[in-house]
Formats: sequence, structure tokens, C-alpha cells
Amino acid sequence: MNAAPPLVSVVIPCYNHGRYIGEAIESVLAQTMQDFEILVVDDGSTDPETTELFSAPPWPRTSVFRIANGGVGPARNFLIARARGEFVCALDADDKLHSEYFARTLAAFDADPSLTFVSTHMQMFGDEERLWPPDARSDLPALLADDPVFCAALVRRSAVVAAGGYDEHMPAQGDEDWDLWISLLEAGGRGIILPEVLFMYRRRRGSMCDQCTTGETHDALMEYMIKKHADSYATHFDYVLRSKEARLAEIERANRQLEDDISALHRHLNASPRQHDLQELDALRVECQRAREEVRALRSSMSWTITAPLRRLYEQLQRLRQQRP
Repeated sequence: MNAAPPLVSVVIPCYNHGRYIGEAIESVLAQTMQDFEILVVDDGSTDPETTELFSAPPWPRTSVFRIANGGVGPARNFLIARARGEFVCALDADDKLHSEYFARTLAAFDADPSLTFVSTHMQMFGDEERLWPPDARSDLPALLADDPVFCAALVRRSAVVAAGGYDEHMPAQGDEDWDLWISLLEAGGRGIILPEVLFMYRRRRGSMCDQCTTGETHDALMEYMIKKHADSYATHFDYVLRSKEARLAEIERANRQLEDDISALHRHLNASPRQHDLQELDALRVECQRAREEVRALRSSMSWTITAPLRRLYEQLQRLRQQRP
């Protein structure tokens, strides 16, 4: 006789992340709400550390599968097709959950059964440390402009299946979850973002996030999503454009302030050393270096790279607006 299905199915694709996935799984096993299953798929990993790990997986309560590499969208869909839970948590192999994550998000579903997904605030760690998102809107216009909902947001499995799962035809990896949230809202779903930090998102230079939020890759993904959700973008054109312009202006103001700080510090450093004792001079040099590092971090951060292709997005939206009757 088959056991009763779990309440939550945690699906974890892994491609060459053997050094991290243990932390992700341990964060699930440490949940205060224990009615879950863990499904992991090795998405054709090639590095020795990961392949050796999957040759004898050490984790309890975890089903492990292996498939040929196809990318994160197909890997998640593969696991969702085998999931039994009422809710799905698509956890990336290098991220972590707070121990109260399931308890708090499920409580939100209990309080409002009309919800389709529940996200929270998150703490970035690794190469960038900050809280996200800066605000907590999760309606359709807000998600067309930006994605404040992280991939591991708890979502009803039936809604994901009805939406066709994660889009496997996107031109690059990285925005499959953003596209799914938009599709769920277009279908009449609702989501919220709890104002609690219950998710830890690892930031790594050169990661999929960096690749999908910069340059031609980001442009191609935005063009694909705008075409796919053309009616929604046309309807909410003005809000999306104002939101992008406001975000870009905010980042540019912060960048100018940092550049001003750097200039002020340089003036101090270029003054006669006799005006400062050596200790103060050393402190100023450290502060100057810190400010320069902040400028570099800002320009490579998620916020900066998401808003950098504003002109291309504007052109795409303008074309959509011209096509409106």
C-alpha cells in the first residue's frame, strides 16, 4: 500500500553543484514542518566532485534521479512529474531555506486558500550580501517589470501543471521561474511575498543569475518573454516603463553618490601628508578602496544588471504599444 502523499515536494536540479547541494538538502531536513519529500535530479553533471557524490547519495528521505543534461527547466519538469505533494518548492542546489520556511509559508496558504504561491524576503550571501526584495508587490504589473519572487517560492503543484510547467523553449536558462509566475498570474492566480527573511540565496560571480541578467542573454530572454506575454505587457506598458525608469534613476543616484565619495577621499589623499598623521592617512586609503569596491559591486549587482537593458526593453514595449488597436 502506497504511503500518503506528502504536503510539500522539494525538487532540486543539480548540475555540477556537488560542493553545495548538501547544504541545500540539510536546510530542508532541518525544517520544523516535516511533511515533505525531497527529489533530486543530477542533470548530467560532469565535474568529478558531483558525479562521485551521486554515485552514493548520502541523504535520508531523498530520491535521486539521473538524466542527460537538458537545463534547469526540463530538470524541474522531470521532477514535478514525479512529485506527489500538494505544494512544490523548486530549490536550487546552491541555496538554503530557513528552518521555519515551510511552516510560515504554509500558514499563509491556510490563512488565504485562494493563494497560488507564497514567497518571502531573502538574504543574499556569498559574493554579494544584501536583502531582497526592496518592496513586496507580487501582482501582475509588478512582475512584468521585475521579479521579486524567488524560484523556491512555495506554489501549488496543480497550478504549475495547469500552466504547462516551466517553459523549456526559452532562449537561455535563468528566467524560467519568472516566466512561470507571470503565467500563473495571467491565469488568475495570486501570490504574496511575506515580509520575513526565510530564504538564503547564494550569489556567485559567473553564475546563471549573472548570465541571464546581463548583455545579449538578458536581452534575448526579455524579448522572448515580452512576445510570449504580449497582451499583458501591452496592457501594463506605462507601469512597466515607469518602474524601469525609476529603478534605473535610483541606481544612478546611488552610483553618483559613491563616485562623489571616492572623489572626496582622493582629495584628502592628495593633500599634503603633513596634514594627516599616518594612521588617518591609512584609514582614508582603506575607505577609498571600500568605496571603489562598492561601485564595482553596484554595477555588477542584480539590480544594476536587471535595469541596464532599459533601452532595449523600451523599444520592445514601444513596438507593442504601436500594435495595440
